[in-house]
Amino acid sequence: LPLRRIFKAVCVRCSSTSPGPLPRLSAACLLHLCPGMRDAEHSRYRRRAGLPVLSLLLALALFAGGASGQQQPPVPPEMRGVQAQLTGLTNDVARTISDRFSFCVSDTQEDWNGAFNYTSDLGFVERCLAETRGDMPQRLCTPAEAKFYFTSLYNPKGEKNLFLETNINCGISAWSPGCEPGWACSVGPIPAANDNETIPLRATNCQACCEGFFCPRGLTCMLPCPLGSYCPRARGNSTTGLCDPYKYQITPNSTSGCGGADKWADFGSTEEIFCPAGYHCPSTTSKLSCSSGHYCKLGSTREEKCVIKGSCKENEENENIIILGACLVGIIGVSLLVVYNCSGQFLTIRERRKARSRENAIQLARQQLRAHQGWKAAKQIARKHVTGVQDHLSRTFSRRRSFRQQTDLENSSHRVQEARLMGSTGPNERSDSIVFSAQNTSEISEAMPSVVMDISNDGEVVATNDKPAPKGKHRSTQTQIFKYAYGEIELEKARQEENKNMSFTGVLAKVKELQKEMTRPLLKVEFKNLTLSLGKRKLLRSVTGELQPGRVTAVMGPSGAGKTTFLNAVAGKVTGYQVTGSVLVNGAHGSIRSYKKIIGFVPQDDVVHGNLTVEENLWFSANCRLPARMSHRDRVLIVERVIESLDLQGVRNSVVGTVEKRGISGGQRKRVNVGIEMVMEPSLLILDEPTSGLDSSSSQLLLKALRHEALEGVNICAVVHQPSYTLYNMFDDLILLAKGGLIVYNGPIKTIEDYFSTLGIHVPDRVNPPDHYIDILEGIVKPESGIKAKHLPVHWMLYNGYEVPSDMKDDLKAMGEQSPDVDINRSMSGSTPHCLPAGVSNAFAQERNRLEHRLSKPGDLSSRRTPGILKQYKFFLGRVTKQRLREGRLLGVDFLILGLAGICLGTIAKLSDPTFGMPGYIYTIIAVSLLCKIAALRSFSLERLQYLRERESGMSTLAYFLARDTIDHFNTALKPIIYLSMFYYFNNPRSSIGSNYIILLSLVYCVTGIGYTFAICFNPGSAQLCSALIPVVLTLLSTQRTTPTFLKNMSYPKWALEGFIIANAKRYPGVWLITRCGLLFRSGFNIHNYQLCIVVLFMYGIFFRIVAFVAMVLLKKR
Repeated sequence: LPLRRIFKAVCVRCSSTSPGPLPRLSAACLLHLCPGMRDAEHSRYRRRAGLPVLSLLLALALFAGGASGQQQPPVPPEMRGVQAQLTGLTNDVARTISDRFSFCVSDTQEDWNGAFNYTSDLGFVERCLAETRGDMPQRLCTPAEAKFYFTSLYNPKGEKNLFLETNINCGISAWSPGCEPGWACSVGPIPAANDNETIPLRATNCQACCEGFFCPRGLTCMLPCPLGSYCPRARGNSTTGLCDPYKYQITPNSTSGCGGADKWADFGSTEEIFCPAGYHCPSTTSKLSCSSGHYCKLGSTREEKCVIKGSCKENEENENIIILGACLVGIIGVSLLVVYNCSGQFLTIRERRKARSRENAIQLARQQLRAHQGWKAAKQIARKHVTGVQDHLSRTFSRRRSFRQQTDLENSSHRVQEARLMGSTGPNERSDSIVFSAQNTSEISEAMPSVVMDISNDGEVVATNDKPAPKGKHRSTQTQIFKYAYGEIELEKARQEENKNMSFTGVLAKVKELQKEMTRPLLKVEFKNLTLSLGKRKLLRSVTGELQPGRVTAVMGPSGAGKTTFLNAVAGKVTGYQVTGSVLVNGAHGSIRSYKKIIGFVPQDDVVHGNLTVEENLWFSANCRLPARMSHRDRVLIVERVIESLDLQGVRNSVVGTVEKRGISGGQRKRVNVGIEMVMEPSLLILDEPTSGLDSSSSQLLLKALRHEALEGVNICAVVHQPSYTLYNMFDDLILLAKGGLIVYNGPIKTIEDYFSTLGIHVPDRVNPPDHYIDILEGIVKPESGIKAKHLPVHWMLYNGYEVPSDMKDDLKAMGEQSPDVDINRSMSGSTPHCLPAGVSNAFAQERNRLEHRLSKPGDLSSRRTPGILKQYKFFLGRVTKQRLREGRLLGVDFLILGLAGICLGTIAKLSDPTFGMPGYIYTIIAVSLLCKIAALRSFSLERLQYLRERESGMSTLAYFLARDTIDHFNTALKPIIYLSMFYYFNNPRSSIGSNYIILLSLVYCVTGIGYTFAICFNPGSAQLCSALIPVVLTLLSTQRTTPTFLKNMSYPKWALEGFIIANAKRYPGVWLITRCGLLFRSGFNIHNYQLCIVVLFMYGIFFRIVAFVAMVLLKKR
């Protein structure tokens, strides 16, 4: 503190008794201008001049905490001992304050220096010295009194005390005038003890409290008012009888009336001491109006400049920054529109380029195919002509045949080349058939344009046209890849046309040739005594048969016969059921789940991604499920072949569509559902009602595609409902099920009528055989032979020598009585022997299968290495990005609702300085949690069926989860900006927008993870209900003082609210210190926990994401 001014004031007051303004004297007046006092009143001067300086410095240093950090004037030599004593005392007091109030003091030096650094204006000290005639230091509170006052403001429960406790000066036995509010007394001629425990006796020379100081009721000393307060002398109000502006009663029997300020506590108790809004108080005794272009909040020490000067008038309390929020929202909105539109245009341009390359490739492939067919026709003409010439030469020159053959050999090659160019042959051309047959292949292949691309070892595509390919690596273009793909497709079409008129021997040769070219592993599935039970109800009973590779098997039967259940049992997709019997793969025992990477399962419902195009659905399945080392051109060939075979060319770039958004037709959607499994080149393809909803032509098209797959060795099994006769004959085998899950027939289509003829069942004329058989099984048609429909499964068991279950022995006896002509004993003689009784055998098999299914983890026996997690993560990331771009309108609605919530809450919950904006932040936590959780539900609940299908096919769950979470990080980062751009600029808190954004970002990350957990663990209705109730309940619990601390710490709203309040509380210095400490103490917050709040919220988000992922792995569709 500047000692010069204090010495000057003391010197003048000691040497002059006349009232009036203090003259301007130098600091040396104490020694040079008052020489008379040096001898006569030496002792009194030391007490009135030295101790005042010491006490004043002690008090100010007490509240500054020894932390002003500013350089002080030089201390005279006679004051060095006093300074050493003062330094030790202030350090002890600062240490005591920091230990007791550390939860609300972020930086001791910054906070206490901002509250009690009076070095800029010490005028109130000079005036107080003048008023007290140099006795001011004897009226200042000691450290013990200051500690007594501040510790008495609140009780241990955090409740405010109305009165101070009694002490030596103000008690029942003694109550001096200085105990009244706004009054103070002197300690007398004996200096007060400078310790933290003893309150000195202070009861002499009582008078009103000086301006800039406050004198509490129950204490007889003065404390300096903090910066940001306005502490003038009180004035009596004759009407109310109170001392304005402090609202305490006039001291009884007082000659001077009201005193000074009486109390400094929180805003609710001492609102009148705070510098009013619209004004700024540079010192505790001056109040200035806020000038135009500036604003002054409650408790301000200086005026702040407005960003937009025209928006702030004189005495403006706060800045209107709504226009800044509107500009920020506009910038974000325009940016999002640009991103979504540009991304859509980018995807459109990319698809157009691909379509252009594809069309060019198709045209070139067809031209090359026509050229190939032309040369082939020329070849056949030349061959016929040469054969005729050979016969003519043989008849004419039979004697010299050996000589002529050698001569004509040279001429024939010449003539054939000319015939290739001219299209006709002359009568003088000669050749030999044997030589032509040896050379025709090379000649034709050299003459026709090449339709096959030469693929180098590194996967680059090089065109092998008439010109030789240049050396080195060449970048493969989209057109070149399409050339290769459509060249192969057109070639396959040509071969199929040739095969139509092929003889039986040629067909066998073609099959052998295809078998040599097969690259897929063959899977033969056998099922023996397969029984599936749910409780006491049996869905399948003693099903025995096989599915052979290279054949298309149809599964038919009446409704409720268990056709879909049978497919699920064969594919190993049944969980929660009691399964007995065995399923063999290639004759070996083991779980069929070990081959899931090469098994395709087409569900009955069209489980496809509606917000992707047809081609994108197929490409995603191909990328994730085909071998990782397969070249890109082979992938293109597979995808284009499937699109061509399923007649999806016209809708390849059309969005599939959802229930809300119309897309392709139902039949096209069904074909896309099948194509998703065909592009992964399965060895076993199981389809559940693939022709349902398709017309006859579409069904035949689909069956043709399936038969083409069967030619490559694929084992195909499909459930079919009432196929037409043409469609029925396109199948190779038939499995006919009766009600109760019993097999009636399992064998080739061609022999089914012969089998039923042996039972006396004949198909009438002009009746579709499968319809007639199903009508019999339904009981609609009665067989002429009188056989009952429920006995047909037993007849099949006896026909094949299978064991008849014990619960069907009664049917067996009834059959013997009704059909004595059936040789039951002969059929039974072929039954397989069993060493154990049927009940024991079934129980043993049931327990074994149950343990194997639950405890064993089947390995991968498919010999296919699909892409790893990182590559699948890349594919999932691309797919989710496209989905989000197509959901731009939905995201826009989310952002709009969030912005409207920010406007409403920012307007309704206006910032209240006494509460540091706590109500607005509570509403913010509830609103943001609710909206972000509901939005997070869409990430997983809407695609549950698609995920289950992809998971069963062997795709990575981790890659799927991480990809969706990664894309959601965009919303996590953007939503706090959208909300704060409205809430912050309407509410205008004191904390910075950056600190609010960090807390809100961590909150959104946390509640998004909770939303993931709800979406995965509950059905959509329950998940939405939990998302709406949980934020409200947890927020109410975390804001109630009666809630246990453990439960508060377990709820995420507590940490979010604490982070918001801490960020705001740091911006309330000076006069707000007690209000800050009281609010943090009552709420149980700590000002040092800002970073901890952020870390806890992010840890909650990570924890719930782990829970969601584990639930996704463990939980299955019920």
